[in-house]
Amino acid sequence: MKIEVKLKENSYQVFINELKELEFKGKVAIISNAKVAGLHMQSLLSKIKADELFIITIKDGEEYKSLATAEEILNQLFTSKLDRKSTLIALGGGVISDIVGFVASIYQRGIDFINIPTTLLACVDAAVGGKTGVNNSFGKNLIGTFKQPKAVYCESSFLKTLPQRELSAGMAEFIKMALSFDEKSLEFIEKLDEKDFFESFDDEIYKQIIAKSVELKADVVSKDEKENNLRMLLNYGHTFAHIIENQTAYKGFLHGEAVAIGMNMANRLALNLGLLKEDEVKKVQRLLSKFKLPTSYKIEDVNEFYEAFFLDKKTHNEKINFILLSKLGEAFIKNDVPKDVLLRTLEEFK
Repeated sequence: MKIEVKLKENSYQVFINELKELEFKGKVAIISNAKVAGLHMQSLLSKIKADELFIITIKDGEEYKSLATAEEILNQLFTSKLDRKSTLIALGGGVISDIVGFVASIYQRGIDFINIPTTLLACVDAAVGGKTGVNNSFGKNLIGTFKQPKAVYCESSFLKTLPQRELSAGMAEFIKMALSFDEKSLEFIEKLDEKDFFESFDDEIYKQIIAKSVELKADVVSKDEKENNLRMLLNYGHTFAHIIENQTAYKGFLHGEAVAIGMNMANRLALNLGLLKEDEVKKVQRLLSKFKLPTSYKIEDVNEFYEAFFLDKKTHNEKINFILLSKLGEAFIKNDVPKDVLLRTLEEFK
């Protein structure tokens, strides 16, 4: 199955369960981590033909998505004498996709890269769309670029090695997109049997989840590649989630878990603003719980949490752009949330 991400320049295909043989002219470097490499590297190597092939492994974890790790990768690329005709391959989850895309965008002012995601979260979100970046002490993905991959290969067979938490985390991003853009996808998720999702490892189920998610994201990215307006809606739940991740040093929650909590926080804010009804908020909570996702977080210092909003990339001229739901399946940007309502919402999570 192929889905095209249509752009003014550099359109590309997302291939689902079609990774067969990849042939390259020039040097290729595969970047992964030791855990993913141990599971999938040999399988990938059997499919690659290249003039020269290098393997680079980095430490596993969101806390290593940093400028220091990016520099480690760059140093190895320079040592291996990759040039502007070389290609990078990101083999891994969202961290690998983000940091490899970032490195590809700055190495010798830009070289090609391909995403081969190995987590559900990366398949449905991180590997598609061209947002790259690293974290720093001020927040998540505050240093980054827009760099589209040359292609993306999603293989549902890779997902069979994932623990339940990783599957849940990926589902959070699909739920996010359905709640933001598409009631039909939301209905699909509601009807999905969680036992089939977690236990049967049915390729067809994962293929449908990946395809529906990629189709939604590809449509958004094609209309707003550089996140000027519409694409900002993909950050529903993330404004809160990024603060949670930063406060817990990227160790307390997987990204998708933090997004699930962030969606619940955003919905409580929408409820307090009179945008959503109580039964809609509870419906989303039940849906998240169905896929074993958390919805609560204990805020230690409300004022500190509030101030952290102003480091968000969507904040302009001291106005916080929140992504909220006007109804399930329809998100919008709201930048005039009264401070007292926001603080009152945060107090609910103390």
